[in-house]
Amino acid sequence: MRELIMLLKNPILVTALFAWLTAQIMKILVMILLTKRFDIKMLITAGGMPSSHSAMVTSIATAIGKIEGWHSPITALAVVLALIVMYDAAGVRRSAGRHAEIINIIISELFQQKRIIKEDKLKELIGHTPIEVLVGGLWGILIANIII
Repeated sequence: MRELIMLLKNPILVTALFAWLTAQIMKILVMILLTKRFDIKMLITAGGMPSSHSAMVTSIATAIGKIEGWHSPITALAVVLALIVMYDAAGVRRSAGRHAEIINIIISELFQQKRIIKEDKLKELIGHTPIEVLVGGLWGILIANIII
């Protein structure tokens, strides 16, 4: 139990969790502005503006850099991992979302032709546009600079 309490007092972890949470809340606000509807599910949804994954990993890398020093090997590791996560969010996961969108169109067209397919729709919003990743990344850096 003591270890858990110490972990929750870790400023790098607190910074990362705060960056993630505030980015997720921002997604709800962006949805309200764009669609005029409130969807609490956006709090736990991947994809959308801004990228909470990017916010989290850039806040970790920034916090580690500020605490351990920018020359530290652990800072270099954190930056490389942040870049991989951000690349994945805008690349691989975005492509997977696009594939899901196309497959859902194909399934919908098959249903219109009365063919029997018993598949649920695939989740399409799993990746990010480059701007969503950039905004999330900048948000994470800002949060780390405020907290650390």
